Amino acid sequence: MADESRAAKKSLDIICPVFREEQVIQAFHARLGKVVDEIADRYFVRVVYVADPSADRTEAILSEICASDPRVDLLVMSRRFGHQAAIVAGIDHSCADAVVMLDCDLQHPPELIPQLISFWEDGADIVQTLRQDGAETDLAKRFTSRLFYRTLLKISSVELRTGAADYRLLSNRVAKVFREQIREHNPFLRGLVTWVGFKTVYLPFQPSRREHGKSKYRASTLLNFALNGICSFSNFPLRLCIGAGSAIAFLSLLSVFVQLVMYLLGSRSVPGWASLFTVSNFIGGVQLLFLGILGEYVSLIFDEVKNRPRYLIERKYGQGRLTEEQSERFALTETVASAIAARH
Repeated sequence: MADESRAAKKSLDIICPVFREEQVIQAFHARLGKVVDEIADRYFVRVVYVADPSADRTEAILSEICASDPRVDLLVMSRRFGHQAAIVAGIDHSCADAVVMLDCDLQHPPELIPQLISFWEDGADIVQTLRQDGAETDLAKRFTSRLFYRTLLKISSVELRTGAADYRLLSNRVAKVFREQIREHNPFLRGLVTWVGFKTVYLPFQPSRREHGKSKYRASTLLNFALNGICSFSNFPLRLCIGAGSAIAFLSLLSVFVQLVMYLLGSRSVPGWASLFTVSNFIGGVQLLFLGILGEYVSLIFDEVKNRPRYLIERKYGQGRLTEEQSERFALTETVASAIAARH
């Protein structure tokens, strides 16, 4: 009977990207551990921390956690590849029936995981959380975030909902799509998760105030993140270049026509140099802007053409509690992940 109950259990991998979180990682794992304990009678759970290397004690603390908790594994990148690459690495090394991913700063409350699982058990392939920012979030950040989501919604082909966070559950068949088919080098996962389709359920949540440390996202990082999202899912900027260029060309032809008419009517007035200088600078600035937009798209193409690995794992810690079947699947997944990384 015990063997039947064990065989009936499903498996769950919890992926946690980490970077410089020494102040909060122990508190996060303690809360996550309580959630894991609550569902351990129904699921085989493996917690996979994926760490970008840093100068603080994050890796040392996580290695201690791995040594004391057999459910925990740690993957350490060879260098900082970024948040999105860390999530992709976790998915590539997953072998479970479902995958949950969340950040370690405690703004993604681990206590929501049972609700994510409940929606999955009811038939959802994707359970996407929607971050409902309140007074705990800076006003400027709230404004720019909403502006980004609304802009992307209007100009792209994906219906990315406002507040979509990198806190979600994916069923194994969706995770398999990301492991085997979607291998972009600059993935915008929030958009890609929406783009793949499948049955999706949305779960709003209120983020907690950050108790320790500070956000690792600088203004430049957020800007690059937004540009990557827009360029990955919309050609509107390119069409805007065409429209603006056509309008400027039309105005230039109109100006030539006006000057020709004035000449035929006997006008010999010479336009002021200030006006000429202003118009020249304006057109030059627009051209540079257009080149920059084209450059963003070319850089994405360039990264795909170079075909370098999306990430490199330097060190691994821990060995989670896996059944014999899961061990075989994990070994197969690692082989596939290595082959994909070598190919891409």
